[in-house]
Amino acid sequence: TVDMATVGLQKVCNKREKRLSDPTMEKYVVTVVMDTISAFFSSPFSENSTSLQTHQSIAVQLLQSTCRLLDCSWLQQQQKSSVETCIRTLALMAKNRSVPLPMDLDNQARNLLNSQSLASQRNAPNWKASTRAFPRSTGTQQQWDYKNIIEKLQDIITTLEDRLQPLVEAELSVLVDVMHRPELLFMDGTEARLRCESGGFISKLIQHTKTLMSTEEKLCIKVLRSLQAMLVKKNSYGDRGNELRKTLLSSYLYGKKSNSKGDSIDLCFGDPDKCQDWNSIVPIQCRLDREGATKLVADLITSSKSDKIFQESVLLAIALLDGGNTEIQNSFHSLMTADNKSEKFFKVLNQRMKGAQQEIKANVSVNMNELGGKVSKNDLHEKTNPNQGAGHKGTDVQLLLASVHNKSQMTISRDAEHGQKEAEISPVVAIMRPILRLLQLLCENHNNNLQNFLRCQNNKTNYNLVCETLQFLDIMCGSTTGGLGLLGLYINEHNVLLIIQTLETLTEYCQGPCTENQTCIVSHECNGIDIITALILNDISPLCKYRMDLVLQLKDNASKLLLALMESRYDSENAERILFNMRPQELVNVIIKAYHQEEECENSEVSPRDVGHNIYILALQLSRHNKLLQQLLKPVKRVQEEVDEGISMLMLNNMQMLKTGHQEQQEEEDPLTYYSNHTAQIEIIRNDRNMEQIVFPVPSICEYLTVDSKHRVLDTTEQDEQGSKVSDFFEKTNFLYNEMIWQKKLRSMPLLYWFSRRMSIWGSISFNLAVFINLVIAFFYPYAELTSMGPLDSSFLSLFFWGVICFSVVSLLSKRYGLRPLIIALIIRSIYYIGIGHTLLTLGLLNLINKIVYLLSFVGNGGKFIIGYKAMIMDMAFLYHIGYIMTSVLGLFVHEFFYSILLFDLIYREETLFNVIKSVTRNGRSILLTAVLALILVYLFSIVGFLFLKDDFILDVERLPSSKTSSLFAVQGNTIKDFINSCAADDVHCTAGIQDTESTDGDASDKERACDTLLMCIITVLNHGLRNGGGVGDILRQPSKDEALFPARVVFDLLFFFIVIIIVLNLIFGVIIDTFADLRSEKQKKEETLKSTCFICGLERDKFDNKTVSFEEHINNEHNIWNYLYFVVLVHVKNKTDYTGPESYVAQMIKTKNLDWFPRMRAMSLVSNEGDGEQNELRNLQDKLFLTMKLVSNLTNQLTELKEQMTEQRKRRQRIGFVDVQSNASNTNHQMAKV
Repeated sequence: TVDMATVGLQKVCNKREKRLSDPTMEKYVVTVVMDTISAFFSSPFSENSTSLQTHQSIAVQLLQSTCRLLDCSWLQQQQKSSVETCIRTLALMAKNRSVPLPMDLDNQARNLLNSQSLASQRNAPNWKASTRAFPRSTGTQQQWDYKNIIEKLQDIITTLEDRLQPLVEAELSVLVDVMHRPELLFMDGTEARLRCESGGFISKLIQHTKTLMSTEEKLCIKVLRSLQAMLVKKNSYGDRGNELRKTLLSSYLYGKKSNSKGDSIDLCFGDPDKCQDWNSIVPIQCRLDREGATKLVADLITSSKSDKIFQESVLLAIALLDGGNTEIQNSFHSLMTADNKSEKFFKVLNQRMKGAQQEIKANVSVNMNELGGKVSKNDLHEKTNPNQGAGHKGTDVQLLLASVHNKSQMTISRDAEHGQKEAEISPVVAIMRPILRLLQLLCENHNNNLQNFLRCQNNKTNYNLVCETLQFLDIMCGSTTGGLGLLGLYINEHNVLLIIQTLETLTEYCQGPCTENQTCIVSHECNGIDIITALILNDISPLCKYRMDLVLQLKDNASKLLLALMESRYDSENAERILFNMRPQELVNVIIKAYHQEEECENSEVSPRDVGHNIYILALQLSRHNKLLQQLLKPVKRVQEEVDEGISMLMLNNMQMLKTGHQEQQEEEDPLTYYSNHTAQIEIIRNDRNMEQIVFPVPSICEYLTVDSKHRVLDTTEQDEQGSKVSDFFEKTNFLYNEMIWQKKLRSMPLLYWFSRRMSIWGSISFNLAVFINLVIAFFYPYAELTSMGPLDSSFLSLFFWGVICFSVVSLLSKRYGLRPLIIALIIRSIYYIGIGHTLLTLGLLNLINKIVYLLSFVGNGGKFIIGYKAMIMDMAFLYHIGYIMTSVLGLFVHEFFYSILLFDLIYREETLFNVIKSVTRNGRSILLTAVLALILVYLFSIVGFLFLKDDFILDVERLPSSKTSSLFAVQGNTIKDFINSCAADDVHCTAGIQDTESTDGDASDKERACDTLLMCIITVLNHGLRNGGGVGDILRQPSKDEALFPARVVFDLLFFFIVIIIVLNLIFGVIIDTFADLRSEKQKKEETLKSTCFICGLERDKFDNKTVSFEEHINNEHNIWNYLYFVVLVHVKNKTDYTGPESYVAQMIKTKNLDWFPRMRAMSLVSNEGDGEQNELRNLQDKLFLTMKLVSNLTNQLTELKEQMTEQRKRRQRIGFVDVQSNASNTNHQMAKV
């Protein structure tokens, strides 16, 4: 609509003297367009609309065209009045909305308004007559209809914009895709495709952009924005936008028949977040840098005269450097140093900073009503608190003096709307935010070369941008106008983001550290350090009342800047400068206040508690140089303990009951205790081999580290060759970090977490159930014989049950045996009522269910789900529990005797038994080789026995009675009985013969040859030779001394006894015993090492004897193993662009798996103790020198005063003497006259 009106006005105004040949166009422009413009800019919608500020040029163009239309001579009187009304409406709008107008147009509009006011004054007396002469006009109703139509039309336009905006963005994104892969527009093998593949398209586009700067400004801006879009991750365009992208990409890039399949892999039609992420922005940044984008940016910033081109150039430079791309930084540094462009480049930036500073000085705006309210509030506070009036009187005087001093330099707001307009920053100042962001990214990742380069370029004219940035902060916060301390009156929601960016840039100047920039900022003559300190200590009112999140960001960045100024400093100059105008109590109050604001800002993006934590770390660093602050930072509990040390034990015991409840509540609410518990410190070794102490906040994920994991690390970490456990501990950090992640995820699964927390309980229940089951089996198996057992049928079992019940009640009261006696009583009762079989079945089922729950707890607590199924299957502990469950199933469904295997769980539960097993398995190879040697010896002795002593291998055996032999014995027994009866009848004794026959047959049947074959000989020697104490000779036939092989037999028996029994078997036993002793000594050594040696540095306890720091304080505070783990986790979870200097250094060392940053055999407390004497002497000398200088200055002042007094006395004496001389002279003359 605006474009149509503008075109119509241009056509009508081309020939002012001649009318248009088209009367319809003339009527449309003079009537419809004029009335529409007047109605729109007179409507409430126009007054509430904010789009006019971004389209001021259109309003100026409409006013110019309307003024040109008024100069047309062919206008009628009614048409001229309509045009004049439109011009007045536009002029009033421009005046009310502060739209800048050209000088001639402003004068013309002002004359028209003045003529209207004179005409209204001239016609004021005749208003009654005019109302009688002319009827009441209906233009108001018609104007209201225009307003309604315009409002509805604006709603339609807004709705269409919301619906079509994703389609427009999707269409523009295809252009960016074409710029990424322009070769896909051409056929394979063509010259254009080859040139595009080699980067010729982007290179030519970048080269052509510089020429567009002077000829086609709009096109140059569009190209710069397209290059920026290549480096920005794309957003989702909705379903319709994605479908449009798919269609356009198919038409432009994939409609070519010659395109290969490989080309379609890079650009897909899926989710834009995935397909347009390009895996990483860094390769695209480097590609644009190789094609000349960095040089283009430097040239445009240096030589551009257009503010828009300058702004887009800076934004493109920010996109190239985003993330701290080191290659782009080095390219920029080499570009500035090679062609001597740095002087022009930094001159432009310096001029921009100077211009912004001058603009701020010229347009400083402060709400005086807020100032008055603040002063009156302080006065009221002083009246209500007379004890604190003396402390705040100076502040009130300062406020009043500042208000008087600034009246001539401040623009006082007349109303709320006008004040809001003045608060908005001008474009000259607004451009500083991207400039400061560019300077920050140049120094990102602690690029020391560029940090120093921004301070000094080694040119004829150097531009110190570090000092200029600090000066800019100083001016933004109002110190140049005398308003230091009134930060809330200078900082508003329009400039607070610019101040935050300034603080971030200054922080990046210093981190690394860059000691020269630190010194430059601290020693600057402006009030920058005091302003940064005031940003932390003050409330920034009234901004804090409605934008607390911005105030928190401001305080957070201010605290980080002060920490950066003290980073890696071994002196106290910077800290003392920061503490110069800082009150320790105010700093502690800010920390406590930020802690309590967490409940008020629950939904805020910035956590007040985190901001307070950063300020607390700042206070800890400053407390090393201020004893009062160090005392104030001690938690309430620690201060109470120090106070209570002097109280007697009797008073302590009497007050213990009263202090318990209150103390617990105080611990929960004490902010300093919270921050102290969530803050850690470590010591690291830098590249220059100097030690540095780092204080950092403990990441929230570290609270999920379990106690079992800590014990496992302490018990299983092995020492290296240097006696330190750092290398093995470092290898476990990734596993511990993953376990923390899983434990955090486990909290979101309440059921699994509930079972996992009670894993030890499930283990104890499983073992106890296995013991009870085996006791039942041992006492009552087989079950069929229960009916024949007398005691079970009597009342003995019931009596025993009640006895066990009484014992269980006593044990529960004494808490000695727990629930075990009660469970035994219940088992006995169930046996008595439901039988052994059902009781055993119930216990087995409970054991199986409990073990399954234990397995789920084990998997959940250890995070086995996230390591993968293969790693889970290869885990021996997991396989052990699976075997336990399978054994329980076999015992439940196959046979009860399988439950006996479950008793081996005792080995898994008890470390002592596990060491017994390890004593066999640890040196298993030695034992196995010794056993093989024993087998070889047995084999040799078996061969000798088979060849020479075969007849001596006769063994006594006891045969089992078989069915055939029992029947034969029965027949023979009957025959023998008949024979004996017949002999008795004949009175003949024949039992002796029968006894001899039986004994002969028995002797023949109880002996057996055991060495008829070599295999039988080997088995006999192996079986009986190793099991008998005297060797194989104990089971062989005892030879007579008269036998020929008697000496050989003696040698054979003795050799087997000495070689096999004494030597070989004792070798095996000795290996096992020595291994067990080694395991026990290693365990004792580990325990002793943990008690008397530092886990990190390896220093022993005796090194800290007679030192200011004890060994316990050293391992708990200085070299706490878990603090080092927390710092490694902090490096993992923190964004790399937010690293401090030490964090960046440690992150690089971790990436290369270099452990030189761990302190080995060193501690700062020992080093500082050695140098404490010299430092104390220096401090004493400095104190004495300061006192001496103070005394000298006092003496100098006294001498000066004494000199002045003597001078006055001398003058007085001279005057008195002169008067006396005159009086004497007069007296003499008088006497002479008399004479």
